[in-house]
Amino acid sequence: MTANIQSVGIVGAGQMGSGIAHVCALAGYDVILTDVSGDRLKASLATINGNMAKQVAKKLITEDERKAGLSRIKSAETYDALTGCDLVIESAVEKEDTKRKLFTELCASLKPEAIVATNTSSISITRLAASTDRPERFIGIHFMNPVPLMELVEVIRGIATDDATFEASKAFVNKLGKKIAVSEDFPAFIVNRILLPMINEAIYTLYEGVGNVEAIDTAMRLGAHHPMGPLELADFIGLDTCLSVMQVLHEGLADSKYRPCPLLVKYVEAGWLGRKTQRGFYDYRGEKPVPTR
Repeated sequence: MTANIQSVGIVGAGQMGSGIAHVCALAGYDVILTDVSGDRLKASLATINGNMAKQVAKKLITEDERKAGLSRIKSAETYDALTGCDLVIESAVEKEDTKRKLFTELCASLKPEAIVATNTSSISITRLAASTDRPERFIGIHFMNPVPLMELVEVIRGIATDDATFEASKAFVNKLGKKIAVSEDFPAFIVNRILLPMINEAIYTLYEGVGNVEAIDTAMRLGAHHPMGPLELADFIGLDTCLSVMQVLHEGLADSKYRPCPLLVKYVEAGWLGRKTQRGFYDYRGEKPVPTR
């Protein structure tokens, strides 16, 4: 029996949580977006509204679809609001201890048959599942950033994930109009296992003085036809997130090729995390981004 998902809860109203709420609401799901911060919830709803308006302007959706989508999203500051949800997706900070604590608290508020998913980009699904009361109904559903634009979703089973949960999760992703890549539960899955070491290597190339920020990004944009240079992309993802994924790879696979570049560590220690802090490999405080090296 495949569970029929109609209502979706989302924990965490940051960039990813907002994007997931956006696509779920447009696909016809009732969405409850939760966050401990009321201000973040307000900002998130404003972002979703603005992004849907852009889609209307580009004729990707109609004004009626935008209004209907927005009307399906409710916000709340506690997990109690999620009791009726069929699927709850966690999209909190990429730190394992934070996520485990969150799942222990969250599951107490959910109905027994609810599926719990994590949007983690790198952490073991099996380990996270073990911190819940329902490992067989736990799964990884990893969206790419920015969610409304990116076509791919990685679906990752933990060792205990049952077939019904796997099938229901795939049906859910299909209904969002996204393509699925099924990944085994290895550190960083498929996309980040390949992408983040490339970004880390670009940072080593900068660190070792092979090229400056501009040369490296231009080389990969024009020489490999990447839409964004690796350092520009690192700033977009967030250098703290890049570092945490590299640490997961390094610890989880114990291979020196995944060692985070010391320059990446230094930028994170400085609080230069990329676009979200206005400074990373580029300085975003002026008219246009200026390389910091």
